[in-house]
Amino acid sequence: MKATIHHKDKLYNVNLAKPIDISIPLSAGENPVAWYLDAPVFEAVTDGDWVGRVSAGGDVNFTTITFNPHAHGTHTETAGHITEKIHSINKHLKQFFFIAEVITVVPEPEGDDLIISKKQCDALLKGKHPEALVIRTFPNSRDKQTRKWSHTNWPFIKEDAMISFRMSGIKHLLIDLPSVDKEKDDGELLAHHAFWDVHGKIRLDATITEMIYVPHNVPDGTYLLNLQIAPFENDASPSKPILYAVENS
Repeated sequence: MKATIHHKDKLYNVNLAKPIDISIPLSAGENPVAWYLDAPVFEAVTDGDWVGRVSAGGDVNFTTITFNPHAHGTHTETAGHITEKIHSINKHLKQFFFIAEVITVVPEPEGDDLIISKKQCDALLKGKHPEALVIRTFPNSRDKQTRKWSHTNWPFIKEDAMISFRMSGIKHLLIDLPSVDKEKDDGELLAHHAFWDVHGKIRLDATITEMIYVPHNVPDGTYLLNLQIAPFENDASPSKPILYAVENS
């Protein structure tokens, strides 16, 4: 099934029959975990002799899932993640299709850290100003889908790069790390603050999506992004970002 997208005076041909899922599912098996939490819990409901599991004699599968959106897989968040008022992702994300650019970044050493710099991103974007930016970090091993991230000091995005993204009009940032910020930064959250302009004209319609996974066989370039969320009235929700390859026509 093919469609033509008209966006900012450009036409893009899109094959909707070939979605590229870059989400990491929430799972009762192997699951990525961050922020010093344990794995999510999937538990069949019980009531006396009744159990919510068909394989155990129940008439239906009836499972309670305990998890944290920020720690247990792909999630999309609003500025409410770092503001006193918990702005709801469900209320503020009102559009779901965007032209996106995928770039692959090799984080650079800076002291004891690995960082993603403005210079790197500028070179990779080559003057493009997409609505959404998808950052794949290298190395890109599949264990990102199950990695235990706590106490790993993962790479992070420098504040000036996030300011540049905001100034260029990028509204939706997606990355394959647990956070755009340094794991242990004494609560400064410089990248989050810069992207959402929390101390200026706050961007409640802008989102950050973390813990994605972009497979090796997805080349850098331009895509149509469908940013799907669950309707949680919360600062963040589990999400399912889908890419579609596009061609200018």
